[in-house]
Amino acid sequence: MSEAPRVAVTGATGRMGRELLALARERADLDLVLAVSSTAEHEVDGVPVADADALPRLLVESEVDVLVDFTAPAASAEYVAACADAEVAAVVGTTGFSDDEATTLRRASESVPVLKASNFSRGIAALRRAVREAVAALPDFDVEVTETHHNGKRDAPSGTANTILSDIDEIRSSARQTSSGDVDEVRDDHPRVHGREGDQPREAGEIGVHARRAGGIPGEHDVLVGGDHEYLVLSHTALDRGVFADGALDAAVWLSGREAGWYDFGAVINDGE
Repeated sequence: MSEAPRVAVTGATGRMGRELLALARERADLDLVLAVSSTAEHEVDGVPVADADALPRLLVESEVDVLVDFTAPAASAEYVAACADAEVAAVVGTTGFSDDEATTLRRASESVPVLKASNFSRGIAALRRAVREAVAALPDFDVEVTETHHNGKRDAPSGTANTILSDIDEIRSSARQTSSGDVDEVRDDHPRVHGREGDQPREAGEIGVHARRAGGIPGEHDVLVGGDHEYLVLSHTALDRGVFADGALDAAVWLSGREAGWYDFGAVINDGE
């Protein structure tokens, strides 16, 4: 049996960082060897926390196999670049990357395995499959996507909502291409409308997108698929952040020892089936 992968956690003093540390200490399939943060705290629940500025050096000194990151886009891109230099795999749950930051992650995946996901919930993975099937089966129905998160979340819509929206775009574009038989006729005929105000009747093909922020809500995603005489709602609610942290740690164990490349959470789930 191979040794448990040696894992590092960034953003250790944040919401997700604390969840990751708490769960990582309870797991026998990995070894938590490093925690870093950009804040001044030096310990979280008994776990020593080092200065994130020292991460490039600490990755090597601590012989880290996989880094797990839920921080902010600019910091995350910097950390993943450091992983590429240190030959350390990276699991990234941060969302809201700019094009340049996303390119940094992609470039790192040429040297080390990088697993990027907007959500590490197995329930969300099931929701995405259900949404794709519903949209494919009901091509003429209207679609509205609503997401709700805690009041400290910065990016809107959420990364998970954007992933669901991309799934819908893909299904609708594929259906249009199949019906037209001409790839040149496939175009963006389903624009996203973020909230509505004033005189704004719904246009055919548009997708409504709504982001709500309140309290400490870990995450809710609802997809309304509605026709003239019936509708269905596909919904997922996370009861606590532990579901995301546990999934990210599952991904870290799975990713350790893989070849350099770009991976997503679906690969982790499918490998376990």
